[in-house]
Amino acid sequence: MSASGGTRAIVAALAANLAIAVAKFVAFLFSGSSSMLAESVHSLADSGNQGLLLLGGKKAQREATPQHPFGYGRERYIYAFLVSIVLFSVGGMFAIYEGYEKIKHPHELEHWYWPVGVLVFAIIAESFSFRTAIKESNALRGKLSWTQFVRRAKAPELPVVLLEDLGALVGLVLALGGVGLALATGDGVWDGIGTLCIGVLLILIAVVLAAETKSLLLGESAGTEEVAEIEKALVDGDTVTGVIHMRTLHLGPEELLVAAKVAVQHDDTAREIADAINAAEARIRDAVPIARVIYLEPDIYSEEAAAAGTNPAKTPGGSPAKTPGGSPQTDH
Repeated sequence: MSASGGTRAIVAALAANLAIAVAKFVAFLFSGSSSMLAESVHSLADSGNQGLLLLGGKKAQREATPQHPFGYGRERYIYAFLVSIVLFSVGGMFAIYEGYEKIKHPHELEHWYWPVGVLVFAIIAESFSFRTAIKESNALRGKLSWTQFVRRAKAPELPVVLLEDLGALVGLVLALGGVGLALATGDGVWDGIGTLCIGVLLILIAVVLAAETKSLLLGESAGTEEVAEIEKALVDGDTVTGVIHMRTLHLGPEELLVAAKVAVQHDDTAREIADAINAAEARIRDAVPIARVIYLEPDIYSEEAAAAGTNPAKTPGGSPAKTPGGSPQTDH
């Protein structure tokens, strides 16, 4: 995984969750709190999730093969999607089941100081992990809001850790509230209600993660700014006079495929066109370094075709770009 910041955030979260999971389970054994049991399973699931993210980052570094000529960059998306499934099934569904059982068969908490002490410790530890994830994310998100960052990030690790840590902190507050109300009222039902709320929270986060990683798995284009930079780099105004149409696709978080049909002069020689294409590829890589796989097809710009209007059938997925002079270009 080339994003060292993402790796640091994952390792910090993994260390915190392992320590917290052990502490929560010990507190459950002494107190019988269902919130503690749900939270210990939650932390254990989070630890497994961070292990999956690290494994996905490692597998994504494998060299391309004849069977997978574009490499294994999307392994990171697959493992991030698995994280959402684990969070939903192991964390969320277990917490809902445990909460339902505790509401149906409530019992008084024993040794209350164990769950309270562990929850306070867990909130402090999770806060440090969350702080690390925020710090590493701030270096990448620029002027984007947090919602935009989660939705637009091409590397899945930091958004996953951010949402997991946020869910863990909110879940700990819910668990502390459930335990506190159970102690104050002497009614163990409140502990079950807190557990139920934790389960609902985890399922909501899992659904968000699944939706975002599914979009990455399906294949997302480059960002708006990157597309503009590529189009600008393609046109030299001499041999390559415009972009007829272009498609981009992320093969992984740090690898972009660019395919474009570009307009050239009708009287250019094959050598001139080949040199212009090679120069355009070099300019694209200088402008957008993650553009590592580039396919450019030259075509002759047609004034008649441009005057006839755009032909969506020949530019699937979007409309043609414009020439530097402002006239829309079409395939012919």
